[in-house]
Amino acid sequence: MKVIDRERGDCCGTAPSTWHASSFPGHDDWSMLGAGGCGATAVHVDSTPVRFDAQIPGALLSTLTWRNARGRTRNLKYVVDGRLERSVSLQGFFRLTPESADALAGLVDGNP
Repeated sequence: MKVIDRERGDCCGTAPSTWHASSFPGHDDWSMLGAGGCGATAVHVDSTPVRFDAQIPGALLSTLTWRNARGRTRNLKYVVDGRLERSVSLQGFFRLTPESADALAGLVDGNP
């Protein structure tokens, strides 16, 4: 998921007039991100749809690398025998390294 901007646009709908009204009625699908409800702002994103028909090979899973805003890189923790046993290392705001992003794009495109 890539954040395109953080500004309220026409697609966000009208600003709420009461606390009962939806904060961003044009983005109900993204309400689970807490936009407007937990101090977050509305975001416009460009993303790849979530797919459940493709598995990430265990060999690739253990090589995926992320980089945070400070430039520190990390790999997934809790990968055992090619399986992710705990998802806690996926939590947070990190960006895939270009190499990992290319590897995943190849998998999604059908070119592992």
